[in-house]
Amino acid sequence: MNKKDFFWKFGYLLATGAVFLIDQTSKAWAIRKLRFGDDIVVIPNFLNFAYAENTGVAFSFLDNGGDAGRWGLSVVAFVAATLVLYFFWRTPRSDDRILGALALLLAGILGNVTDRARLGFVIDFIDVQFGAWHYPTFNVADAAICVGAGLLILDMFFNKKNQKASEEKS
Repeated sequence: MNKKDFFWKFGYLLATGAVFLIDQTSKAWAIRKLRFGDDIVVIPNFLNFAYAENTGVAFSFLDNGGDAGRWGLSVVAFVAATLVLYFFWRTPRSDDRILGALALLLAGILGNVTDRARLGFVIDFIDVQFGAWHYPTFNVADAAICVGAGLLILDMFFNKKNQKASEEKS
């Protein structure tokens, strides 16, 4: 890897750190403002800030694992973060969509595993609803993971489409 590629990838890792800090700062704010107080209605019937503690994984799945679940999920998250970092360093510098996706995934994984290891649960506080439909409460790290995963899925479709087009030209 040449110097220029290294510095570009280092920039992505700085973005990872920034998203991680935004996540941790927003969770600290949620603890101070929402934990013992009332929810904050940002946009009525659409967006609220409401404190929640999630001891499980997505949507509180595996919620009753206790300490074994806490540390088991932390180990799984650490392994996932290690794999993401491995693929990040192996991804060519020219593949910005993949590098951005991996940077977001890494930030989200680290944000949630930090909570789980430090507190025993993940702090969620962003509450979205559309009329009677109510989405599970989430946080900035969850959003980063979803956007990163979405970018990876988009890349799979674009690569498949480009590969099919190049095969048809051959």
